[in-house]
Amino acid sequence: MPTQFLLIRHAPVAPPARLAGRSNVPCILPARIPSAPAADRVLSSPATRCTATARALYPDATIPTDPRLWEQDFGAWEGLDFSAMPDLGRLEREQLAAHRPPGGESHADMAGRVAPALQDLATGGTVAVVAHAGTIRVALGLALGQMSQGLAFAIAPLSLTRLSVMDGEWAILSVNEPLR
Repeated sequence: MPTQFLLIRHAPVAPPARLAGRSNVPCILPARIPSAPAADRVLSSPATRCTATARALYPDATIPTDPRLWEQDFGAWEGLDFSAMPDLGRLEREQLAAHRPPGGESHADMAGRVAPALQDLATGGTVAVVAHAGTIRVALGLALGQMSQGLAFAIAPLSLTRLSVMDGEWAILSVNEPLR
């Protein structure tokens, strides 16, 4: 039986704009909560910005969390203003995926915990996962057959990315659909 993943990035984080990663920062929910796509199961990263978004979108659902869905741990870079971030634009995508911030984890490290979580959820039906841009990039990397390729995508806050998986074969159905 196929599984359809509804991957929803959390609502925008509260200012100031900084690298959040594992920081447990609040989000800003819109005044009008968009309609959530129907799902058989709903799951969330434990981050406050994800659980708040999930509760707003699915107010009647029981929403377990899975710590494997947390965003990448950016170590010493956590909380940095984006203008203070090191310039990594010179790195090839494979190098970027392997790059580990001081005291943190690389995208490849993150994929090592997120990919099994997603594969564990691929048991059929429609699964909504409210998580982070990095988590969604890992899912896209699974579908593309190379984790680093997920880094090619910008994932907007409160956007929907749809994937399906059947017999271990992943397919991308859409990326960055606005929730309405």
